[in-house]
Amino acid sequence: MNTLTFLFLGLLVISLGLQLWLANRHVRHVRRHQDALPEAFAKKITLDDHQKAASYTITKTNFGQLLLILEAIILLVWTLGGLLNWLDQSWRTLEWSNLWTGVAVMLSMGLISTIIDLPASLYRTFKIEEDFGFNNMTPKLFVTDFIKSFILSIAIGVPFLALILWLMEHAGEYWWLSVWAVWMGFSILMMWAYPAFIAPLFNKFQPLDNEDLKSRIERLLTNNGFSSQGIFIMDGSKRSGHGNAYFTGFGSNKRIVFFDTLLKGLEPEEVEAVLAHEVGHFKRKHIVKRMILMAILSLAGLAVLGWLMTQNWFYAGLGVTEPSTYTALILFMLIMPVFTFFLHPVMAWFSRQHEFEADDFAAQQTQANTLVQALVKLYKDNASTLTPDPLYSAFYDSHPPAPVRIKHLSAKMG
Repeated sequence: MNTLTFLFLGLLVISLGLQLWLANRHVRHVRRHQDALPEAFAKKITLDDHQKAASYTITKTNFGQLLLILEAIILLVWTLGGLLNWLDQSWRTLEWSNLWTGVAVMLSMGLISTIIDLPASLYRTFKIEEDFGFNNMTPKLFVTDFIKSFILSIAIGVPFLALILWLMEHAGEYWWLSVWAVWMGFSILMMWAYPAFIAPLFNKFQPLDNEDLKSRIERLLTNNGFSSQGIFIMDGSKRSGHGNAYFTGFGSNKRIVFFDTLLKGLEPEEVEAVLAHEVGHFKRKHIVKRMILMAILSLAGLAVLGWLMTQNWFYAGLGVTEPSTYTALILFMLIMPVFTFFLHPVMAWFSRQHEFEADDFAAQQTQANTLVQALVKLYKDNASTLTPDPLYSAFYDSHPPAPVRIKHLSAKMG
């Protein structure tokens, strides 16, 4: 074992320990406050709904702790345990080219990881979500989704992986610049293609036919210079009882999508307020800012990988005996979450600031109290906890805690 091995193990233990400690804090805090509603929600949500949200949160968090431990063990098996090295050596016996050996290793690794993750996915869907009344997924639909996702992964993933590995081998010392350009282009292409070609493979999208709501939305979009390819209702209820709304697409191929479950629970003016929040992200250029940030971080990460793949200690320290471009890429993707874990609270803080800005914009476009009413209904319908542990929330949550967000909006009502 070299210095990297000890550093990797040390950071893995620290990050795992910190995540488990935060999760335990969260569970204790939610359980401690499950018998009393926060004052801001006392007249808006029943105690039964509050307790259901608390139980749902505790169940998910406890299950998440088990997954954290299992994921750490699996990571060690892939690296220091030698599973990746065994997989690599097994494919090398076929004496294919380095490029296609790399594609085969990465695809087979992805398949093994999917099979390992399958029991957790089944338990989450058919046990946790079922117990709390959110699951509408049938076993047949689960299998169909799995097959479609697998075929898409092969159809899109094989050419993309082959191109990336080819550039890593043939684009020279600064290959990472070419890979970064391809990665950015691919990301933008997928954002553009997703609403028109991929999403319809899994869900049905019907044009919004509520004329009152449609006129409200069109007026909101026109006033803010937002153009889209249409307003659609998605049959989200065939999989889950959770409600949501989102923008999808890129450039001229943008769409506005509402889950049918969301429209069933909200009044037209409340739906307009929720959408105004999403338009706020667009007007405040949050999406562009996030894309720029991710572009910078990915470029820095690829530059680091470009240096690491020339260092023999990088492979030896993580259980690989024969260096190659593809094992360098795999190892980097495996260990990167461990080494960047402490960026979580920073990224979460920036995201929460964006949410506050989008709420402010929505309060200007509609009414702050209307958005509050909509959010309270969404918290209730999605069983979102009203009492998260503050430290846990600060470390993880991309959205402000419910009481903080409602207090912020309530200050706009005057």
